[in-house]
Amino acid sequence: MSVFIFILSRRDPLRGVPLHSALNSPGTSHTRHVIQGVYSNGTPYPHPLSRWSCCGFESLGGGRGRTHCRGGAAMGNAQQNPPGRRRGGSGPEQTAASAGGGTGNGSGSKEVANGKAERIPAGGPEESLCQPVDKSYLDAPAGGLPPHLARIKNEGNHLFKHGQFADALDKYTEAIDGCAQAGVSNPEDLCVLYSNRAACYLKDGNSADCIEDCTKALQLQPYHLKALLRRATAHESLERYRKAYVDYKTVLQLDPGVQVAHDGVHRITRMLIEQDGPEWRSKLPEIPAVSLSAQREHREKPASVQEARARAARALREEARRQECRFGALKREGDELVKKNRFEDALDKYSECFAFKADECAVYTNRAICLLKLSRFQEAKQDCDSALRLDPANKKAFYRRALAHKGLKDYLSASGDLEEVLRLDPNVGEAEQELLDVTALLRQTLVDDAAHS
Repeated sequence: MSVFIFILSRRDPLRGVPLHSALNSPGTSHTRHVIQGVYSNGTPYPHPLSRWSCCGFESLGGGRGRTHCRGGAAMGNAQQNPPGRRRGGSGPEQTAASAGGGTGNGSGSKEVANGKAERIPAGGPEESLCQPVDKSYLDAPAGGLPPHLARIKNEGNHLFKHGQFADALDKYTEAIDGCAQAGVSNPEDLCVLYSNRAACYLKDGNSADCIEDCTKALQLQPYHLKALLRRATAHESLERYRKAYVDYKTVLQLDPGVQVAHDGVHRITRMLIEQDGPEWRSKLPEIPAVSLSAQREHREKPASVQEARARAARALREEARRQECRFGALKREGDELVKKNRFEDALDKYSECFAFKADECAVYTNRAICLLKLSRFQEAKQDCDSALRLDPANKKAFYRRALAHKGLKDYLSASGDLEEVLRLDPNVGEAEQELLDVTALLRQTLVDDAAHS
């Protein structure tokens, strides 16, 4: 079994790397500080590794291997020197936080095996990166399994989650064998173990053994959804499309919301049409009819935390997609109604859009068109104000607000908005013409006010 280590190095920190890989990495120094040794399965290495400067490597395993080092003892068969005793000419072992002596400016240094000193920043000593290994996940509930088997299963789950599929497979096998030895015959617990081991086989590309374990799981629980999905995937990878199709369809009888199964059915249908032609359905094996009681039992079965979160996320995505589709349809209907000069109806469609998306600038500017056409200038101005809060450089909002100001006979504000349009885009001819008109109206208003006074 390979020893994994955590290594602290200022230039290129490596973590969780096999020792021989760390020592032979191209372009890296072979002088490193070993902080903590951990086996690949997460078990801490039993010998002290508080401070090492490794210069070479020979085989490790079973406690017999040794590491050539300066300032350290052989890994696996040597004890740590007592505090205060010098080894190989180096000083006494210290933590990273206390390795260097203080200086007047707050900076320090820490010793390394070759006698050189590495500076510690003036902000203070570095904190040690050693953290105790969290093993609390081993004590999580695992169905009705006895505690020692539950720990083995939980360790397998942890390894699988971290991509260590071969080690996870060994743990699930150990748990299955342990159930036989302990006389555990709970079909639900055994079904989950076989299904989990099948997932490991599938990840390692062993589709045949995956199918075998899924079949055992389904003999224990005929409608176990994950076992059906994994067996379908394995059949598909072996190009057994008819059997894969049957399993995917069975999954959809249990839960029509499983998108993976829908995708699998669509994908395999194309394959079967190419393979068997128009009569492909007649060549399928019989698809088992899932009873209503089995469907109800599956729906009412309490979901795990992960499943509940996944379902909630799917529901949110589906609701967002539905709202986006409805919003797009309403906006298109409003646009078509504007083209037909049906401004009242278009106004209703744009107003409905806000129930699905309240921060869409284009809906405000489009609704402002309808309000202008209906001479509802104050409301049109308010919609343009809202659009400009969302997009302060929106030319359409400035132009349509200018028209609303013009309708309200606020020619000074209208000219200001039109000048802003031309500042943003000097090529807007309509804005130039409107500015001339508004300027003339403003001049006439001033003349009339002067004559009246």
